[in-house]
Amino acid sequence: MIAVTITASSTAPIVVRLVRENAVPAEYKAACAADGFSGACGTAVLLLGVTPGVLLAGVGDGADDLAYEWAGAVSAARLLGFAAIAIDAAGLSVAQAVAVATGAVLRATPQLQLRALVDEGAPKLTAIDIVTADAVLGPAWWVAAGTIRAVLLARDLVTEPANTLNPQTYVDRLAPLRDAGITIEVIDAARLLAMGAGALLAVGQGAASPPALVVLRWPGAGGVPVTFVGKGITFDTGGICIKPADKMWEMRADMAGSAAAVGAIYALALRRAPTAARAILALAENAVGAGSYRPSDVLKTLSGKTVEVVDTDAEGRLVLADALSFAARENPRAIIDLATLTGSMVTALGHVTAGFFSNDDGLADKLVNAGSLSGESVWRMPIDDSHRRALDSEIADLRHCVTERLAPDACQAAAFLREFVGATPWLHIDIAGVDSWDEADDLHPQGARGFGVRLLDRFIADHFDPA
Repeated sequence: MIAVTITASSTAPIVVRLVRENAVPAEYKAACAADGFSGACGTAVLLLGVTPGVLLAGVGDGADDLAYEWAGAVSAARLLGFAAIAIDAAGLSVAQAVAVATGAVLRATPQLQLRALVDEGAPKLTAIDIVTADAVLGPAWWVAAGTIRAVLLARDLVTEPANTLNPQTYVDRLAPLRDAGITIEVIDAARLLAMGAGALLAVGQGAASPPALVVLRWPGAGGVPVTFVGKGITFDTGGICIKPADKMWEMRADMAGSAAAVGAIYALALRRAPTAARAILALAENAVGAGSYRPSDVLKTLSGKTVEVVDTDAEGRLVLADALSFAARENPRAIIDLATLTGSMVTALGHVTAGFFSNDDGLADKLVNAGSLSGESVWRMPIDDSHRRALDSEIADLRHCVTERLAPDACQAAAFLREFVGATPWLHIDIAGVDSWDEADDLHPQGARGFGVRLLDRFIADHFDPA
């Protein structure tokens, strides 16, 4: 993580100053007029004719803390070639100063690097000074820095390739969680068999690395926990219904839902959240082998319901079925699952907004609010009776998907998952399309985003932590 120092002065060669729209300081007006800079949100201008150099970043009308975060990200994107920069926090509220620094750190931190050779084009930015005389900023930054570390852990998990990250080695990457006070329980394949988790076992039975269910617990201040559930397919070939080769390499990221669950509970622990929480990771590799499950197989799930397999490339909803049943047994306050589940969600909402489904209107409204405040936007999608009827099977309790062209697969997947949560308040967040960026932009580095970590941290802080 980039080093952030709160200081009364800085020797950094570039200082970032925040500017509201049409409020450019007099000393910079001439230079800004030539560039057309007015302080609009998301814009910036670099002035190098002064010492130290100045980057003016626009925040629009300045009414939204997210605008300051975006200004920090845009600033960092323009200044990656400098080893150190300073942020002038004079006149900013604590929340605004934290937002600028948060945006800068998240944008400037590159994806996990496994290079053996030196990358001459790599960003040089490793240090940020927040220049302020406000002593209150320190504790506020401590909280924000914990959330950032959780996001970066999630990003690293998603980026790591499947030859080193599999259902067995995944747990090794969770050591920072133990240090934060989170307990880790691994339910291996033998225990899964004894429990009757036939869906999770089936998905992983063709791989050399067996599946596992990992349970993370943050005690908080006690009480009934909120439970996160994450799809953790460490690589997805599609199984016997194998995917085309084009872009199959992206399937190392098919465990992004589990990474978000890891990051979310880590964020709670780092800020010592009073809300108790669990994260359940359904880990498997969907491989092609002699033991692979097949279309037409009928699986007995942990819930006792039987499921007819239609397409082995719709494996995510199968591993989630057993994980959701496991989660519901402890009667949590709510279950929130996250998964890179369906291509149809990408078709519906693209690469900026995640779609979600719920059986609880109040919970859904709270998630939308958390999305708008965290910058990780979500949009509620429907589950109609027709979506469940489409999953009727002639030989089992239900099918897990349909194969008709242009079927509403995301909605049908949600209808399938709803069968395994009972009456527990539930949210299903389909993060396909928002988990990674193919190219860097002003707000995000290339690669994994860690989407869902900040969304859930804000969701818990605003709606479950005691006031």
